[in-house]
Amino acid sequence: MSNPKFNDLLKWGIENSEASRNDPNAPKNPNTQLDPQTLQEILSGMSGPSDAEMMKYKMDVIQHPDATLEQKVIAFEDFEMMIQGIDNANNIESLKLWAPLIEQLGHEEAELRKYAAWCAGTAVENNVKAQERLLLLGALPTLVKLATEDTNEAVRKKAVRALSCATRNYQPALDAVVDSVPSTFKPEKELDAGDMDSVDILIDKLRADATRAR
Repeated sequence: MSNPKFNDLLKWGIENSEASRNDPNAPKNPNTQLDPQTLQEILSGMSGPSDAEMMKYKMDVIQHPDATLEQKVIAFEDFEMMIQGIDNANNIESLKLWAPLIEQLGHEEAELRKYAAWCAGTAVENNVKAQERLLLLGALPTLVKLATEDTNEAVRKKAVRALSCATRNYQPALDAVVDSVPSTFKPEKELDAGDMDSVDILIDKLRADATRAR
């Protein structure tokens, strides 16, 4: 990150969180210390971190091996809120955060797969630049697999939402999803990404299947 002090803030936050204090496997004597002046600089309204810095910080928490699941979920919630703005959503590419976000789609924790799909859907909604990146990075087949095969219903639903957002008004993504879905979901005719009823021929099937008991 542009401010190296954020690494210390990340370690300090993890070590001193309530979740870590209640974790019997967490170190009992945290050794990361924060200079009060540094903390004031980071958190002050005048010199506080930019949205870009906070996005990177939140992704650092999500990826950090010592962060608890609770801490990662909170970081994901904050990240999703930030990328609701199109400028921040487009910054995912410039900050090189697409790859770590997509990586979370394969996490063993269902809650993190869910949030990764949620964030992917938020980033690409009504955003052709982000739709292009999701397609180029090869994430659509992964989302299709989550939508049709994941054992967790919440993950399946968020994956379907991401596919819905990724395909509307962007024909290349819609064509890629049609190519990736199992044969039982393939439409009988060519779909038009610019026609929402046409897109829903596919998305409604996926959405209904996502709620089916496994």
